[in-house]
Amino acid sequence: MSFTILIAEDEPSIATIVSVGARMTWPDCRVQVATTGTQALQMFQETMPDLVVLDVQMPPPDGFTVCQRIRETSRVPVMILTVRDSTLDKVRALDLGADDYLTKPFDHLELLARLRALVRRAQGSSMQNSRQLHIDGVTLDPVMHAVTVAGSPVTLTTTEFRLLEVLMRHAGTALPVAYLLREVWGSAYVGQVEYVRVFIGRLRQKLGDDAEQQRYIQTVWNSGYRFVPMVEQHTARA
Repeated sequence: MSFTILIAEDEPSIATIVSVGARMTWPDCRVQVATTGTQALQMFQETMPDLVVLDVQMPPPDGFTVCQRIRETSRVPVMILTVRDSTLDKVRALDLGADDYLTKPFDHLELLARLRALVRRAQGSSMQNSRQLHIDGVTLDPVMHAVTVAGSPVTLTTTEFRLLEVLMRHAGTALPVAYLLREVWGSAYVGQVEYVRVFIGRLRQKLGDDAEQQRYIQTVWNSGYRFVPMVEQHTARA
């Protein structure tokens, strides 16, 4: 497999660990290292990498800002790597479009496992069913990695797409948070409830849904979430 990974990290030892691990996992990969936010954005525009690893506390703009700017134009998988371990920082990173968040110091094997998971999701290898889904104006095409709502295209990151796909393939069924974490992120993420909550919020926003008036994605208290077919909504209101 040949692809490009961009590492934005101003600590040389950390950048080296990630670079060596990436080359061990994907021998043909091209690794680029940026030491500032400005350099990271410039490299991103020049090379359009397939995977991005961002430190938060680097010379400006910081990793949060870089992630936000990347998300304005790309759905490339983004991993945040930082010493900041508060839940608020994690939620902020996910809200800005990051796909994963790992705190320093970290186990390098865990880092590589998470990066491999990001790449698998980006390639769509975890979902073998290529059948298109059409539910109440929402169309999802696994082959083209495309989603439309009432005919209008919606741009989703690979993780958002995977989450919507799982929900739509089980439309009408309440899916527990633990099940969504396992199916979308992997077994290592069980317990990371904030991942699901944040990504559900991002999906609702992009689908034009409303957390108060839930048209597509319904919160099932003490259980999880489900994609609700419109016919079921009409029946419930009758």
